[in-house]
Amino acid sequence: MSKLAIDGGKKVFANGVQTAPDWPPKYPETAELLKELYLHGSWSFYGQYEQEFNSKFAQYTGADSCHLMANGTVTLEVALQALGVGPGDEVIVPAVTWLATGIAPLYVGATPVIVDIEEDTLCLDPVKVEQAITEKTKAIIPVHLFGSMADMEKIMAIARKYDIKVIEDCAHAHGGVWDGRHVGTLGDAGSFSFQQSKIMSSGEGGACITMDPVIGEKLGRLSHIGYHKGAKQGEVAAPPPMGLLTHNYRITEFQAVILLSQLKELKESTVIKDRNARKVAERLNKIPGLQMQARGRKADLQSFYQVIYKLDESYLKEGYTVDNVIQALKAEGVGAGHGAWGGKAMYQMSLWNVPEKDYRLHSKETAEKLLPSLINTASGFFACCDEEVDMYCQCFEKVMEAYSK
Repeated sequence: MSKLAIDGGKKVFANGVQTAPDWPPKYPETAELLKELYLHGSWSFYGQYEQEFNSKFAQYTGADSCHLMANGTVTLEVALQALGVGPGDEVIVPAVTWLATGIAPLYVGATPVIVDIEEDTLCLDPVKVEQAITEKTKAIIPVHLFGSMADMEKIMAIARKYDIKVIEDCAHAHGGVWDGRHVGTLGDAGSFSFQQSKIMSSGEGGACITMDPVIGEKLGRLSHIGYHKGAKQGEVAAPPPMGLLTHNYRITEFQAVILLSQLKELKESTVIKDRNARKVAERLNKIPGLQMQARGRKADLQSFYQVIYKLDESYLKEGYTVDNVIQALKAEGVGAGHGAWGGKAMYQMSLWNVPEKDYRLHSKETAEKLLPSLINTASGFFACCDEEVDMYCQCFEKVMEAYSK
């Protein structure tokens, strides 16, 4: 057994901590295009590049329409509004997600109902979803989390049974395909984030997609102060529907240019990460007590925002914990950390300042049991060369061999 780097041994990654390739990706031709755009001066309002991205992302995902917006939080808010969710309604959200998923229902006056996760995928548990439904339930927001997908087959069956709308939160899932269909096209609407750390990034930004042209019309109007899709500023062919409270959630041309360049690479990068993830899972899941987050049950192509592992501390030597494993992995050169926002559920985050009267906590047992045991690493490793993927696995094998009973 090799001596651990944390104990003075030779580290696996000799040249420092490996986290991911340079991020966000930068292309010289995109920089030139951004310069041209800057000098031209047409920076916003259904510009050439915004419309081009909307068209190409809809085509890529198979959606009827795509609507770029300011970020991946307002996309959820607007989707809820487009689906008629409002005061007095309840919206089911998972216990483990970024707080935007739970905040968005509050923006439209609805009550978020927090529901537990599955033990293997860490995504919304369909069994618990059905148990949480009341006569007030108007929508469900399943989240395709980290490196897995919510069980859309089961969730959609439940939603149709009770006539409930579904908005897929795809902030971690660009490029993912569930049973032949791109995520975001299985529910009534799909929400994507292009924030700095996301699989596709423009610093800030988001998009909604839908298969329904009526919903698509509303999404466009809601995010562009009521203007119809493709309108020129000051020229309104027809006013928005009476009573539809619209917003200015527009994106700029600069962000659209950046996203178009990344869209060209999305399929290839997703295929590479999916292939390497399968190899890593097959290898590391053999380690007693360590399991990678299970991929979506019907995932044809699984995208990865982060790589999450569950560690059963009962397999470790006495006195050793998840913290010891994380620190030892860092010493070997893997940028590891406590998975899922420092081991916290959404309603436990310091930024979650929602009074208890304004949300309902339906179930949490699995989430609170698993969160302290999760380890995360950057998914960029899965885009690396075979040698670095092998070294990544060596780090886990070396540490777990030293710390296991």
